[in-house]
Amino acid sequence: MKLHSFDEWSPLREIVVGSASGYRQQARDLSFDLFFYDNLIHDNPKTHPIYYPRFMTHGQPTPGSLTSKTLDIKQRYVDELHEDVEGIAATLESLGVRVHRPMNLHEGAAHFATPAWSATALPPLNVRDNTLILGDEIIETPPMMRSRYFETQFLKPVFMEYFTHGARWTVMPRPWMTDRSFDLAQAEQIVTMETVPTINDSPYDVGIEMLFDAAQCLRFGRDILVNIATANHLLACEWLERHLEGRYIIHRIDRLADSHIDSMVLPLRPGTLLIRSRRFLDYLPKALQKWDVIEAPEPKTQNFPQYDDDDVILTSPFIDLNVLSIDERTIMVNDSCPELSRALEQHGFDVVPVRHRHRRLFGGGLHCFTLDTVRDGKLENYFS
Repeated sequence: MKLHSFDEWSPLREIVVGSASGYRQQARDLSFDLFFYDNLIHDNPKTHPIYYPRFMTHGQPTPGSLTSKTLDIKQRYVDELHEDVEGIAATLESLGVRVHRPMNLHEGAAHFATPAWSATALPPLNVRDNTLILGDEIIETPPMMRSRYFETQFLKPVFMEYFTHGARWTVMPRPWMTDRSFDLAQAEQIVTMETVPTINDSPYDVGIEMLFDAAQCLRFGRDILVNIATANHLLACEWLERHLEGRYIIHRIDRLADSHIDSMVLPLRPGTLLIRSRRFLDYLPKALQKWDVIEAPEPKTQNFPQYDDDDVILTSPFIDLNVLSIDERTIMVNDSCPELSRALEQHGFDVVPVRHRHRRLFGGGLHCFTLDTVRDGKLENYFS
């Protein structure tokens, strides 16, 4: 089929499901610490104030040779992650959806370097994050974590297939990603901690750059919500506005989240939103404030695995709000969150439960792990 996806809810025909192959470590550097800071501090109290300062400790690399450290992940978690991802793919296929898969990250080939820094690559698991599908166009976004710099390369065979069938394919400007590329107002939040990250100068410094994940966007046909929390996001949003002028309307959302929006709010069908809390409605365009709202139930401790003190938890407990719509009536939901399933069923939705145990360790829910490429919906105006 040709690439065709304008929204988050119309009947799903084709999708990319991420790969967990080769996941062994988290690559931890300044970009990692800034990206996950909000979740680690505000959503996971055990990391503050005793655990997180140790987590923030940086070495003293020489300018121009910035390197990342790694945090090992226990093998049993990796094995269970792989089982769950393959189960998600199999369930989608059983629903009649064509499932594409990215190339795997081969073990022993994960370390890479640019002229400015080196890092350890992550596998293409959260495939939603660095690719925005708008109608017949693929837009690769500039990553916010160095370890994900080449992640969309693993999706090249999928993108090439759609390109040969007429898709447009755009890559946003690639950043240098030196320390000075980041909006360091985020780093200033850490000054109350015992250890402040070292900011290194580099001969490749060009100032603040576009650093932006596609998961900061939600698609409503002609209208696109874009969450902006840093100067990096703002630059990228300005690029999107110019690139999409005359085709789409961008609605800037001010700091609904520190980055991704899809564990805060998701449209389930025209007229219905799933949202973390009604208090977040004030952030949204007035047209959406008139939609029906399903407020996500408060997460329960027993819905999550119990982890050891040295396991680094990366997401909010509300990660299970990150559901995947199969169509306007059918929603794929984590089977570990029965309260959410019941809430959706009470609003007339059919729930497809799937197992996804370690979403908080690997930084993504069902919406994050997937990238819908073909849906039946058209470029419509849902805001009038």
